[in-house]
Amino acid sequence: MAKEDYERFLYKIDQLNKLVEFVNNSPEKYQLFISCNTHEDVVELAKQWGYEIGKRWGEG
Repeated sequence: MAKEDYERFLYKIDQLNKLVEFVNNSPEKYQLFISCNTHEDVVELAKQWGYEIGKRWGEG
């Protein structure tokens, strides 16, 4: 794993942790989140809320 990949990996973990906290602190957001049917739905919803979780650490 290159250093850049490691940094992307850490960034994604950070974004996921922040997203979980955000969702857990709002029953309304939680309901929207759990109503997603696909991974793409989750990624798009997270993006609307300002979180970037779509890229995998090995992707450019």
